[in-house]
Amino acid sequence: SRQGTVNAQLRFHSLRLPVVAGSERDEMEIQNKLLSAQCCGYLLALLFSFFVVVPLAENGREFKGRCLLFSQAFWREENATGSVISRFVVKEWGPPAACQFCTFVGFFTLILCAVQGWRTLFYLCKGHDDTFFSAFLNLLLSCSVLFLTIVSSVMISVGFNIWCDVVTDHGNMPMSCEEIQSTNLHLDVNTSAFYIHFRIAQFGLWSIWTIWVLLGVLAFLKVYRNYKRKELARCLSREKELLLNRSARGRAPPEEQADLPSVFI
Repeated sequence: SRQGTVNAQLRFHSLRLPVVAGSERDEMEIQNKLLSAQCCGYLLALLFSFFVVVPLAENGREFKGRCLLFSQAFWREENATGSVISRFVVKEWGPPAACQFCTFVGFFTLILCAVQGWRTLFYLCKGHDDTFFSAFLNLLLSCSVLFLTIVSSVMISVGFNIWCDVVTDHGNMPMSCEEIQSTNLHLDVNTSAFYIHFRIAQFGLWSIWTIWVLLGVLAFLKVYRNYKRKELARCLSREKELLLNRSARGRAPPEEQADLPSVFI
């Protein structure tokens, strides 16, 4: 009976070895796929970050630090040298913090994506993987970036729509917002490219948000995968201890088994 138990354990281990090896190969494949997807996502977000930082910085220079988002303005007719001209008057420029916040989000994602892209590329080349704690921190970081990007994307979209609404006189002008940028608004700032600048920045921010949604999903999958792997390691360790205890009791001589306390029976 004891010999049969030992033989059964040996057969169990011989069958379990190829299963464990196959499971490890599957884990490595999943790990490489997740890291590759994260690396591509970070590099794409890094590229779209330039679509935000460069146009907003150029617009800030041309507008002399003023922000057109959420500006209050109107058209007014004036007499000049015997002719009536329409002049665009800005009653109050938008808060500078609105443009500064969008620029900050673009610059922050640029630096973060550069660092994260290098880290994931290094892990991919060296065959490393995140621990459960680092994967959980990465998930929290992804959620924070998602919040920042969605706030800045909505801010630049709503604020620029308000500007286009007032600059077209609520749709009464014969020209569109894009066409008005080529006309003289009689302001002390350069308005020749405001539409291009903010459309590119708006596209960049929404693209970054979309990419970070995918990165957040990948970060959640890594946390879940590390959690399941941690639970699997605990189960295997518990199973190993049980097998060792059974093997030790099975190899004990009959006289020693008779002396064992009843609590182990």
